[in-house]
Amino acid sequence: MADNQNLLAGQRRALILEEVRRRGGIRVSELTRMLQVSDMTVRRDLDVLARQGTLEKVHGGAVPVDQARTHEPGFEAKSELELTAKSDIARAAAALVVPGTAVALAGGTTTFAVAQQLVDIPDLTVVTNSVRVADVFHAARRPAEGRGAESGAATVVLTGGVRTPSETLVGPVADAAISSLHFDVLFLGTHGISVEAGCSTPNLAEAETNRHFIRSARRVVVVADHTKWGTTGLSSFASLDEVDTLVMDAGLAAADREEIAEQFAELIIAGPDTGGNGG
Repeated sequence: MADNQNLLAGQRRALILEEVRRRGGIRVSELTRMLQVSDMTVRRDLDVLARQGTLEKVHGGAVPVDQARTHEPGFEAKSELELTAKSDIARAAAALVVPGTAVALAGGTTTFAVAQQLVDIPDLTVVTNSVRVADVFHAARRPAEGRGAESGAATVVLTGGVRTPSETLVGPVADAAISSLHFDVLFLGTHGISVEAGCSTPNLAEAETNRHFIRSARRVVVVADHTKWGTTGLSSFASLDEVDTLVMDAGLAAADREEIAEQFAELIIAGPDTGGNGG
């Protein structure tokens, strides 16, 4: 889409800021349609406004500064972001899973993508606090017409709890269920990840539930697309040294790869033309 030359950059950014404040947040895709400019132009404008401190970028859009760390997009909104990256990450993450093991999947759209890659691995026991992840395995277990359920289908345990905007169950009920179990590998998504804050989320209850997951897991794998690096949510739930493996996509800048590789025992860059794994 060609950029609209009728608006000067300053006028365009003023309109963006007005919409963010009026609506409490807006997505990049909405701004491209509203302003009739390219995705790249909108992202440049958001970068400028973020540097000025007038708004804060979140995944796929922007929110007012005072809402950024507590803003939690819904599952549907997040599921449309970084689709290729999530698919690449999911395939690389699934390759870490051995048949017959106990796997935990926390909530999020990236772990949802991982679940879709795990359905063909036989004899898994899957524990999740994600309604969407449980649905993936439930759909895979449905008997084909004229046949019974296939052997080797995963046994799925869905924790109880209070549902968040991201379709995740959190709170004391979820925490108690998770604390009584033990997992060979845990896959965790994250709202943001940084050297200073570690892994973080806007939801306080979700942060606590994630801590219980981590304590119950023998191996912790964080799955996060490249846009999560450098982002910080309200509550940290894991320091970087609590993460055994980080799986990110090839969109990660070379300089960031070097910085991240220094922080983790294992960094897996998923996708084409990555030059392999680091860490």
